[in-house]
Amino acid sequence: MKQEKSFPSQLSHANEAGEVQMVDVSTKATTAREAIAAGAVRMQLATLETILAGNAPKGEIVATAKLAGIMAAKQTSNLIPLCHPLPLKKISLEIEPDRELPGYQIRALVKTTAETGVEMEALTAVAIAALTLYDMAKALEKSMTVESIRLIEKSGGKSGIYQARE
Repeated sequence: MKQEKSFPSQLSHANEAGEVQMVDVSTKATTAREAIAAGAVRMQLATLETILAGNAPKGEIVATAKLAGIMAAKQTSNLIPLCHPLPLKKISLEIEPDRELPGYQIRALVKTTAETGVEMEALTAVAIAALTLYDMAKALEKSMTVESIRLIEKSGGKSGIYQARE
């Protein structure tokens, strides 16, 4: 006889039968939400210097990566199956060269006023910006690495403020 599994109710993306479900946020308060995520693309110093000199074969790498990150944040609910589509109010990306890494440090800030947070949108923005940097510079170096994509800070909602230890 097959025994039914009972799933704890604290698993918000699973119903009592263990089936995948989208979290019901219809009763949650609409509040200001903000998230900051970060990551990096590590490369050889010579690759970074070539990009900074404007000699990359595919053109303007940083501007393209910023645009890709912004576009990705707006598409998060299409990429991550159980994310809610959100009315994003602000998306900003900073992509800064770091000779000590060497490579680029990436930071995304995403804001909304909604029933659920924007952590996944900020993380998606960083991930896609980093992958775009890689794609645009891979002709110079294929050994680049995308690293340390993480949530730095979030505010709003029932769980309040989160700040990572850096």
